[in-house]
Amino acid sequence: MTETPDISVVVPAHNEAGNVAQLAAEIADALSGRQYEMIFVDDCSTDETRSELVAAKNRFPALRVISHRHNAGQSRSLRTGILAARGAIIGTMDGDGQNPPADLPALIDALTRADAPENLVVVGGRRTNRQDSASKKFASRIGNGIRKALLRDDADDTGCGLKAFYREAYLELPFFDHQHRFLYALFKREGYLAEFRDVGHRPRGAGKSKYTNVGRLFASLSDMLGVMWLNSRARNAGGSDEL
Repeated sequence: MTETPDISVVVPAHNEAGNVAQLAAEIADALSGRQYEMIFVDDCSTDETRSELVAAKNRFPALRVISHRHNAGQSRSLRTGILAARGAIIGTMDGDGQNPPADLPALIDALTRADAPENLVVVGGRRTNRQDSASKKFASRIGNGIRKALLRDDADDTGCGLKAFYREAYLELPFFDHQHRFLYALFKREGYLAEFRDVGHRPRGAGKSKYTNVGRLFASLSDMLGVMWLNSRARNAGGSDEL
């Protein structure tokens, strides 16, 4: 780890004992040779997640652990980590370990390539061979179809936690609970571009999912109405110039 890392990997974690230490090791392997830090945000876990992360700091100098005093959800956990981050480039992934960290460098390289469009600010993962139950995949297809129709966000896979984006652009976005599900729509609202790359997906190693299909669907529908309202109130200046 350097004093001024280029990349900050932010990982929200709630009751992910058995996953987080292995995930930290894989991030370290994936970003070996780069200037990076990894920030795990423990969202007030009730299992051994926090103690496993604190113990892992002895093995990984690049690891920082931030712990919420109260459970606040995935979006707030991501925001906590991003606000604390020192890198200009943010990488994110879920704490359950289903996103292979080995795929993150490709997203970062696509984001920072020399011929990238000027307003490209995020490159997201597009899961292939998804390792989830049939009912979960079906619910995702329904939710994605509704979201695309209502928000026109052109997003291939909003449920993939693996992303690379510029911290400065993220901080321009309005924050609300469940914001992480709508990042592509919010970036587009600000006039930015998103791209996608295929990434792997694997079964959860330990613990269990925090979401139910029905619960996720109803929360997303109400949130989509809010994002539609935000989009209706957007006014884009097309950039600005100091005179």
